[in-house]
Amino acid sequence: MLEGVMLMFHDLCLLALLFLGILGSNHLVSISSAFLLLLRLLGLEGVLPYLEGPGLRVGLTLLVLSILTPLARGRITIEDIRGTITRPQGAAAIVGGIAGAYLGARGLKLLDTHPESITGLVLGTIIGATFFKGIPVGPLVAAGMAALLADLLIRY
Repeated sequence: MLEGVMLMFHDLCLLALLFLGILGSNHLVSISSAFLLLLRLLGLEGVLPYLEGPGLRVGLTLLVLSILTPLARGRITIEDIRGTITRPQGAAAIVGGIAGAYLGARGLKLLDTHPESITGLVLGTIIGATFFKGIPVGPLVAAGMAALLADLLIRY
């Protein structure tokens, strides 16, 4: 009986995330929630462990591939690289990249140790996109920011 209630609870959570994703125009959350809900409803939960760990690594690999594609296509020139090193905007981009990578690593650690945090991250992203005209950012960087904020709150 309790197991059935928990399964229904998880389905309702995915359905709520689907609704919030649609409400907040966050297509990644909407599609992901719908896909996971479909897997559960079809009884294909055996696939979920492969999506959880290895899926994250594959997703990150695809993200890096898409970021590096302009370099492979020849759309980034030596002048572009020189400009990145010598202009204030380029220096800011380098610092931003370092900060993003650092926060992403902190976020991955947070999600590994506290997977329940993803619900707050999704809700925060939807609220930011819906009510503050924000753009949904990567969950790892958002989790990294959450980890830093949590450390500050615990420390002080």
